[in-house]
Amino acid sequence: MLSLALAGKPNAGKSTFYTAATMAEVQMANYPFTTIDANRGVTHVRTTCPCTSRDERCGSEHCRDGKRYVPVELLDVAGLVPGAHEGRGLGNQFLDELTNADAILNVVDATGGTGPEGEPVEPGTHDPLDDIDFVEEEMDRWLAGIVDRNWESVERQSRSPGFDIEESLTDLLTGFGATEYDVMATLRGLDYPEDPIQWTDDDREALARDVRERTKPIVVVANKIDAAPAENVERLLDLEKPVIPATAQGELALRRGAEAGVIDYDPGDESFDVTGEVPDDQRALLDDLADVVGEYGGTGVQGALNYAVYDLLDHLTVYPVQDASKWTDGTGNVLPDAFLLPRGSTPVDLAYAVHSDIGDGYLHAVNARTAREVGEDYELEEGDVIKIVSTAK
Repeated sequence: MLSLALAGKPNAGKSTFYTAATMAEVQMANYPFTTIDANRGVTHVRTTCPCTSRDERCGSEHCRDGKRYVPVELLDVAGLVPGAHEGRGLGNQFLDELTNADAILNVVDATGGTGPEGEPVEPGTHDPLDDIDFVEEEMDRWLAGIVDRNWESVERQSRSPGFDIEESLTDLLTGFGATEYDVMATLRGLDYPEDPIQWTDDDREALARDVRERTKPIVVVANKIDAAPAENVERLLDLEKPVIPATAQGELALRRGAEAGVIDYDPGDESFDVTGEVPDDQRALLDDLADVVGEYGGTGVQGALNYAVYDLLDHLTVYPVQDASKWTDGTGNVLPDAFLLPRGSTPVDLAYAVHSDIGDGYLHAVNARTAREVGEDYELEEGDVIKIVSTAK
């Protein structure tokens, strides 16, 4: 399962975002370090289910009339403060928790009502743009510190016959979540000495920064957009980096209203309807929220999750089946499973994602949409329905 992590200063709304995305109860309060121990839960990205091309919708619990929700892990950790990479606040704990995350959602208080340490300040008195590069810089410095602390061992290895600097750096950085491919791609793009003894601090920092960018891409979540000054919103959305306007509190209200049966809403919808009786004061708040949702095409919570998976990580959704004509598994369930795979994946990759034995026994695959066999080098597309034929049962 892909893993996304929420990062940012204390009090920016990470725990509210987490609760809205997972509907798991966590502590939320208006003071720094509400979150001490990391919260781990399951949320979902949303896509269009292939069942929309058939006469009947599938019976999956993750499909709501053609809106397909695919599970991913969501991690909410303690907030960052300046100097976190040196251990300030709960910095070391925070950064260590991010090691296995595939992408980072940097939650920023768009109102400017949260100070540098996460303390509440008068809205508009803090510039939220100061928080945009904050997480990135702390992560880069943290990883550079790890590289620096372990560099002596790389230098010792370099004195041995047959030393390979690429192999040595791969061993060092895979603990951060980097793959061999990530390290090789980074080194191809850097100009560095072959002798690690000649590396400078700048060389190690460049290595850390590039590896972090490859392994921990970041999307900015401009939270509390419904209460943010217009000039803050404009400046945030004009940045040349991915910024998703969001109201985590609004999403939480809609999901709780839907659970209570008074609001017709599915996560990621661009509008909602009030279908039950609500007090006048709540109705007024919902009217204001409807304007925000209409202006931004949703609350931004689902949009941020989707952007992280489908854009930053460039994944797609594929549906394995056993019956290519009925699109069912062995017990007759229609489109029971959905897998998120990197773009460029093949049917063989899907087979291994389902089970290693199925991958080992792979024979061929059938595209159930076209009812045609596809080669093992066929590049899967979003929404493909694939039957894997394997010697494994």
